[in-house]
Amino acid sequence: MTQEYTAHSVTADGAAPRTGSRVRTLLGRWRRDPGIWRRGIILAILAVLVALLMSFHAQIPNRIGNLGSLIETFLPWFGLFVPLLLILGLVRRSATALIALLLPAVVWLNLFGGLLTDKSGEGGDLTVATHNVNAGNPDPEGTARTLAESGVDVLALEELKDSAVPTYEKALSDTYAYHSVQGTVGLWSKYPMSATEPVDIRLGWVRAMRSTVTTPNGKVAVYVAHLPSVRVKMNAGFTANQRDDSADALGEAISHEQLDQVILLGDLNGTMNDRSLRAVTSQMRSTQGAAGHGYGFSWPASFPLARIDQIMVKGVEPASSWTLPRTDSDHLPIAARVQVR
Repeated sequence: MTQEYTAHSVTADGAAPRTGSRVRTLLGRWRRDPGIWRRGIILAILAVLVALLMSFHAQIPNRIGNLGSLIETFLPWFGLFVPLLLILGLVRRSATALIALLLPAVVWLNLFGGLLTDKSGEGGDLTVATHNVNAGNPDPEGTARTLAESGVDVLALEELKDSAVPTYEKALSDTYAYHSVQGTVGLWSKYPMSATEPVDIRLGWVRAMRSTVTTPNGKVAVYVAHLPSVRVKMNAGFTANQRDDSADALGEAISHEQLDQVILLGDLNGTMNDRSLRAVTSQMRSTQGAAGHGYGFSWPASFPLARIDQIMVKGVEPASSWTLPRTDSDHLPIAARVQVR
């Protein structure tokens, strides 16, 4: 009868080799490989290009299809090239590609590594939230109930359809004593509101408003805005010109604000990285960037890819920032707690 034996790698003393020795053996093979530096040149070039793209995104022109703004909208996702190129570099056994990969890894960490840490803290005396409720929302009452149960003091809603406004007003009336709807945006508050008026963002109809909210610690100018939507078209690129004009108008209105403490709530259809929102972002801080945990992506709700809904402040100190539970909208609601002086 023939006996079968299973072969096992053993050391001189009969023990299985340790993982460390396997790694040393693998590295030894790589060092003896004469092509380790010649292979993977294309991968190395791709790694350098990704690093340059992230480092100099602000220099990418917007003249052709708003390409710069499109790249800046999804800039954090360029970090996915790092593990992809790492796998390809290992498969190719290319030292050149692996060393070049350090460039995009360092650049990405420099740009977005801080968002991986939890910067939220204690404190804050005013909680605010904003939500694009979606004009086609099939359950406005349920959406309003979810938002009311979040416990926020000031709530902004965008994309309010005329026929749904009474539903939101009724569902939120027990929680918020004060509110105003201007065009397709609205503001609900537990504290008194005054000097409420629409804000002209050059659209021809009302999609922005401003109100003074008198909190126990002082007055705050609260702006609500829903900037025009953007589209990616094969024949036109990133069509965002109307949004960009509205962002300039909104930034101008905020720059003329008389109160020192300002909060902006809304769907800006753009991220903090998008240069076209600079008229707004250059004078305000993102609560997510200053006191959030993670990226806080808000759209689309089914698989968030970007944070186009924003809470920004000026003269107010952010304490924490987060996303709220999903509703029947295609956006996630977002919230923040701030300290009013």
